[in-house]
Amino acid sequence: MALPIETFSNVAGGNAFYKAITHPLAVKPARELVARLEACESVALYDPHELLAGFDAFFALDQVRIAGVFVQNAERAGSKFRGHAARPVTELSQIAAATVLVADFDTKQTEFHLRRFADRAEILSFDSLRLPDHMLTSRTRYLANLNFATNFAFFRDADGHHTRLTTVNYWAGYGGKPEAIHFILFAEHGEVIAEWAAAMPAANGSIVVDSAEIRKRFDLPSFTGQLFMHVVGAAGHDIVKYALDTYGDSAAILSCTHDANSWPADLYAGLPAPGAGEEVVLWVQNSHPTPIGRGEIGLNLMGDDRIAWLDREISPFATYRLSVAELLPHARWPQQIEIRAGKHFVRPRYEVVTGTRRRIAHPNVERTDLRPDANLPRFAAVLGKGFILPAPVMPLGRFASAILPTPMSTCQDSLPVKFAIYDPEGEQAVEFSFGDIKRRESVARTANEFLNGHIRGGYGHMELSYDFDAGAEADGWLHALFRFEDLKTGHVAETSFGAHVFNTLVTYKGEPQSYKGPPPGVSTRLFLRIGAGRAQSFCHLIYPASLPWHAKSNTDLILMSGEGNEIARHNVQIACGGSLLWYFHEMFSESERREAGDACYVVVRDSTCRLFGYHGLTTDQAFSLDHMFGF
Repeated sequence: MALPIETFSNVAGGNAFYKAITHPLAVKPARELVARLEACESVALYDPHELLAGFDAFFALDQVRIAGVFVQNAERAGSKFRGHAARPVTELSQIAAATVLVADFDTKQTEFHLRRFADRAEILSFDSLRLPDHMLTSRTRYLANLNFATNFAFFRDADGHHTRLTTVNYWAGYGGKPEAIHFILFAEHGEVIAEWAAAMPAANGSIVVDSAEIRKRFDLPSFTGQLFMHVVGAAGHDIVKYALDTYGDSAAILSCTHDANSWPADLYAGLPAPGAGEEVVLWVQNSHPTPIGRGEIGLNLMGDDRIAWLDREISPFATYRLSVAELLPHARWPQQIEIRAGKHFVRPRYEVVTGTRRRIAHPNVERTDLRPDANLPRFAAVLGKGFILPAPVMPLGRFASAILPTPMSTCQDSLPVKFAIYDPEGEQAVEFSFGDIKRRESVARTANEFLNGHIRGGYGHMELSYDFDAGAEADGWLHALFRFEDLKTGHVAETSFGAHVFNTLVTYKGEPQSYKGPPPGVSTRLFLRIGAGRAQSFCHLIYPASLPWHAKSNTDLILMSGEGNEIARHNVQIACGGSLLWYFHEMFSESERREAGDACYVVVRDSTCRLFGYHGLTTDQAFSLDHMFGF
């Protein structure tokens, strides 16, 4: 069963209460509160803001001797909680409860008013779960979203495999004064094996956490688990964005992915079935202080309602290696898989194992709140190309670039889609319609098969968009998985993302999306992490446009030191509808790179247009590739 709590709303945003009660540091006091209630002779439960059921989902109140349930909103009178019909709080004096629990935070004034109705009762509240003041961004309102700027990351240091998390103090750019970032490292079975805090660097300073260094610092055994992060002093974003590289003692081990969406969802989709000689592993990482029960996590082929459930309990904050073949032994690429997550974990990672090579990527949130949008075909002339999902076509002589459209909302019974391929100057080389793909169908194509080994410039990009000549069912939540194979080494990287409206002043339902301020978003600020060691960093910037925009971009590539200082700046111009593939060691001189130091990064900045970017690392034996994040 899915957890009965709202974690995120596409209208209201994240639910800070959910994060407040599941925060790792709130677990012990929450359990102590429940134990204290269980020891009471009788308890009245006052639920002024409908938070009680959410708390009960994680910290069960089934052993509490409940004398009555009371509410503030008269319209909620009669609603049930654990068999008790709720009554107006003004009737609290009609029972003789020894204890009253106020199911809320910041309850000092509430407790004062309750004394009129419970003058002799002991009054308890969720305030006993509060984090220390030094961990709060807003000390006036505990359930402010910015008090819970948190996230999880897959984190491993075992068997020659390492992880390196990179981010930057971008909160300062929103007027925040970030003070610190707190880390908690959970091992495979959910036990805490390390906990520390780091002072936040100056504005635009970089933050790097390497699993090998952490293992050495805390004298840890090998581990595969998750890293929890909590930023104090955040502004603008209550999600910790990051790039995550997975690298190994061998140069053949290299992969990358990016931040997890920190709000657990009911469903995820876009998990690929294994190809020949592959094992696909879903890393199930419990995000909560309560176990995931047997039969609460499941997999099914897209378009097939037969669900295979995992007959295993997963401990709080634990990590479980779920092989797709364990539940779906006959699934084969290009089939794709839905994950029945039940709101138990944030967007997970999956790992594809082929011999000694591995690659890591993530599925995406499958929306359950959408319906087909009849206006999208009607507004096609106004929105031009409308929703566009851009991705690289890597150099044809070395790589195969594949695309697999992926249904990403429960209302999508069919996908009328097409893709076009463009050279670096924005000239269309190919257009191909998939037709109206049914939900149960999985159709993967490579760009290479349409180009006969040639495109002007040697590389380019592809754009997936709706094809309203093939069908009219569209919801604006268009996704695809992109897979890139090095034809020389056999190494593979893959990434998935969703479509947006790009570079037009016409707005539609929050598009073109803006990171800062209301739509339309027609500017760029992307974070490009620079790899450590022998790997070379590259970046593929794409200039998609739903309607004709500026003929050329005016893009600055700004090299920043780890301390947040600008070292060098180079301007590039990208054709509208085109792209630019560039390499860090070619764009910036040796002296510039040396001055920037090991923890440097690049900001891709353009105030004239919105670019979409992909970043990667390459060695002579392997490469990585994923989309970049903006801030």
